[in-house]
Amino acid sequence: MHRRDWLLSTAACAAALRVQAAAPATRPLKWPADFGAHPESRTEWWYLTGSLEAGARLWGFQVTFFRSSTGLAVGNTSRFAATELVFAHAALTDLEQKRLRHDQRIARTGFGVAEAGRDDTQVLLRDWRLGRENGTPERSRYRASITSQGAGFAFDLQFDATQPLLLQGINGLSQKGPQPEQTSRYYSEPQLAVQGTLTLDGKTLAVRGRAWLDHEWSDSLLDREAVGWDWIGMNLDDGSALTAFRVRRADGSSVYAGGSFRAPGQSPRSFGADEVHFTPGRVWDSPGSKARYPVEWWVDTPAGRFNVKSLLDNQELDSRGSTGAIYWEGLSNLLDANGQRVGRGYLEMTGYAAKLQL
Repeated sequence: MHRRDWLLSTAACAAALRVQAAAPATRPLKWPADFGAHPESRTEWWYLTGSLEAGARLWGFQVTFFRSSTGLAVGNTSRFAATELVFAHAALTDLEQKRLRHDQRIARTGFGVAEAGRDDTQVLLRDWRLGRENGTPERSRYRASITSQGAGFAFDLQFDATQPLLLQGINGLSQKGPQPEQTSRYYSEPQLAVQGTLTLDGKTLAVRGRAWLDHEWSDSLLDREAVGWDWIGMNLDDGSALTAFRVRRADGSSVYAGGSFRAPGQSPRSFGADEVHFTPGRVWDSPGSKARYPVEWWVDTPAGRFNVKSLLDNQELDSRGSTGAIYWEGLSNLLDANGQRVGRGYLEMTGYAAKLQL
């Protein structure tokens, strides 16, 4: 789901977006066009997470580009009309230093400052870029380039698909709530092979790793009872891919849930809303936001029972300078019911510091 947490600045924007016409939700996804932006949709994101290794060192990383239609200046052909905004987040979890580095940006589209290409994955925000460089839809190659002077990190990474696209939900139509309109278009690229460079405080290292990409777009709002969500995207060591999420009420109960599992060479198994259960374990108290995050979970799915364990408690991101939310998102291990590590990926938790406003 993801990231997927924007706040627009005025009630006028929100009102305009509510009446914006929705894109056809049932058409088949088409490539390469659906790798690109969907300006007819209200919100959209390209979300990359994964792990990097150099010798014995391990890092987690995240880069997300968000595109938001403002609903303002409809029909205005001026180049200065603020019809779309692009946000971006980048984060690096340094396990050796027990430190999360984080940066964020925001700009309206146009003038070469912020763009989201419609024909293929090509998004940029100043000197931050994510693009699909070549390859068939089944074997894409992506490139991400991020430099954060303030946070002291940069990476230039190549991502090669090792598996076909994973269409989430029913052929890429993913239900996110009990109402029929609470859906998104959603596909994933799990098990991406990563190579490139990571720069920390001026020192550049060659790194390799594994990553996961989500691309999702939607016009719908969260259910009125929802305060946020919990989500995992996990690359298993045997090549399988596990997605699980739940939309959560203030009392911790689930409004809706879902996900999928795909073993290597097999068709994905999409989970029903009553087939996924999140049970919180150990809790970490944020000294900054005062939010209390379960940094360990038991997740029950039709593919089995799994234990999700964060590799660093403090992976909380304060994005009030861009999307407006405080959320937790970080590198985590995936264990089976016997406590054996079977994979690694990212856990995301929203709506713990404050109710998520979409």
